[in-house]
Amino acid sequence: MSPNLLRTPEGRELAYHYLQGDSELPGVVFLGGFKSDMEGTKAIYLQDWAIAAGRSFLRFDYSGHGQSSGDFLDGCIGDWAQDAMDVIGEVTDGPQVLVGSSMGGWMALLVARTMPAKVAALIGIAAAPDFTEDSMWNGFDAAQKLALAQDGQVALPSEYSDDPYIITGKLIEDGRENLVLRAPLALPFPVRLLHGTADKDVELSVPLRLLDHADCLDMQLTLVKGADHRFSEPAQLALIKTAIADIDRVTAASR
Repeated sequence: MSPNLLRTPEGRELAYHYLQGDSELPGVVFLGGFKSDMEGTKAIYLQDWAIAAGRSFLRFDYSGHGQSSGDFLDGCIGDWAQDAMDVIGEVTDGPQVLVGSSMGGWMALLVARTMPAKVAALIGIAAAPDFTEDSMWNGFDAAQKLALAQDGQVALPSEYSDDPYIITGKLIEDGRENLVLRAPLALPFPVRLLHGTADKDVELSVPLRLLDHADCLDMQLTLVKGADHRFSEPAQLALIKTAIADIDRVTAASR
């Protein structure tokens, strides 16, 4: 099926698929990772689950990703967070359960900080808040920082593609304007974090730091031995469904 297109106030065209469910429970929104798209394993798994469960479900591509307009190298954290807020605000009804994978976890936290009334709960899968600063910039050597200053970009090897990641100065600088682990972060809803012990892209210190930093009365971190950053094996995917069910139970009990 061809995706729907949303033209945003910023002039970007965002591709999305939206499933209107018949359940009274909050809809679910999947937010993908850096250079990922809405056709990935986790997004399709959740869509199949939503169809079976009668839940509303939204998956979409940020600008410069997948089937949305724009060049990836022109984008940055603030743009992609705004994309998420535009499509969530325009397409969905009421508060949603945000499921953020890797960079999508950072996006979900920015959505929650900016429009908390649209968030019923948050699930982070190998969530990577502030990665442009804490992982990229702090991991650059002197030569890479010089290249970024002189050329405006630096190439990093990728484990997921033969092509390197091109990291722009704009991405790093804009990331600093959108950090979530430096200032107070109120998350007044259930939060579930899932993280693999074999994740080589996002260190275990990241979810532990988020767990310690956020102001949240119901926040849990589940560690999965041997799971890598993809978190896409059948048993790992099932844990996402389990986390949603747990949130549904907590939400129902609080009514």
